[in-house]
Amino acid sequence: MNKDKSSEVTKTMTIADILKAKPNAGEVLFSHGMHCLGCSIASGETLEQAAQVHGVPVEELITEINLTK
Repeated sequence: MNKDKSSEVTKTMTIADILKAKPNAGEVLFSHGMHCLGCSIASGETLEQAAQVHGVPVEELITEINLTK
């Protein structure tokens, strides 16, 4: 299967940009305690920053999110 690398999530993307690119990523983030997906912080916070605040390994989040559609 040929995967489009341009649609893959990275740790430097904001939560808002991730949700635009992969709407189902919200389920993954929510399952890791990230419940404020629509708040103003989400528009400027990177995945790496959110992972750090919530004590979740960022690479784990990236892997899970990139498996979503």
